[in-house]
Amino acid sequence: MSTRRTFTRRAATLALPAATAAFALLVSGCGSLTTTGGETERETHSLEEGFHVGLLLPELQTARYEAFDRPYFEEALAELCPNCELSYANADQDVDEQQTQAQAMLTDGVDVLVLGAVDSQAAAGTVNEAQSQGVPVVAYDRLAQGGVDMYVSFDNVRVGQVQGQALLEAIEQEGTAGDGQIVMINGSPTDPNAADFKAGAHEILDGQIEIGQEFDTPDWSPDQANSQMEGAITSLGVDEIIGVYSANDGMASGIISALRSAGVDTEDLPPVTGQDAELHGIQRIIAGEQYMTVYKAIRPEAEIAAAMAVALATGQDLDAGEYTLTDVEDADGEPVPSVLLEPIAVTEENIGDTVVSDGFYSIEEICTDDYADTEFCQEAL
Repeated sequence: MSTRRTFTRRAATLALPAATAAFALLVSGCGSLTTTGGETERETHSLEEGFHVGLLLPELQTARYEAFDRPYFEEALAELCPNCELSYANADQDVDEQQTQAQAMLTDGVDVLVLGAVDSQAAAGTVNEAQSQGVPVVAYDRLAQGGVDMYVSFDNVRVGQVQGQALLEAIEQEGTAGDGQIVMINGSPTDPNAADFKAGAHEILDGQIEIGQEFDTPDWSPDQANSQMEGAITSLGVDEIIGVYSANDGMASGIISALRSAGVDTEDLPPVTGQDAELHGIQRIIAGEQYMTVYKAIRPEAEIAAAMAVALATGQDLDAGEYTLTDVEDADGEPVPSVLLEPIAVTEENIGDTVVSDGFYSIEEICTDDYADTEFCQEAL
């Protein structure tokens, strides 16, 4: 398989663990397929000859996309289709740039697109253009509008529920329930996943704890989260804040920085949630700065996306195997064949059983010099 980043060709031969191919690909016959949006005929391709796959990822603010999603997808595609060609681009949170990247891939002749949309609504134009050319689209991590063919992500409402439940449990453990209010700092309003996280968190938190301030954060920006937290501290008073719902780890860093600037010592920090199990998030957890994160096993998500892309390009059926294939309604109420993976709450107590045991991070990566004296690292090293 060859891989091109921003359309610069390079060779890649990547081995995939035997556990890959979470999905079995069952041949359903050759011929043309029809798109979800009409009668556009699609050419089917063979694994032996290979075909051209385009992977578009949304941003660089979150470390996962470059560190995990991209290489895991490359590995899975190389295993499933060694003769396939891969073009890759990351939009760095720029809607117009992603549209330009997608158009360039379509012009270049990709046979299937895997799209992690910067903006779900704006992505409809890209999806429609692909469909008009007979190019199927897999929505990756975020459900793009426009009539995608398949979708793989996590149960995003469940992510918010996991975060909300962990926050309540932490507040109860500290015995501060009823002594103050929490602040909610949600994700980007252009990311449909953020709305699901928010909805799930509210399902758990509403009626159980007082929400003193709540914000949506453009572009998942840690700097914006820092400013929002500073505003909440000014409005509520730092001593009145007994917990903070942060939708992801990057924003948690800005939130914790604001609390520290307000004079809160590590031992007095209120519990702060997170998501994505970023390395710095894990390190903040073992240092006692951040209470939890949400671990989303990205490898199976990327592997499933690759299997979906291969199935769509070759006209094969998809057998979900150990995973559940379900229908998720898109913005138009149309069902999209989907796989939603289960998120896992990670606190200091189960870091070893989750991100370490899965090979997401090694003890050495977590326990750098700045964290070697933490209890976790003292026990682990």
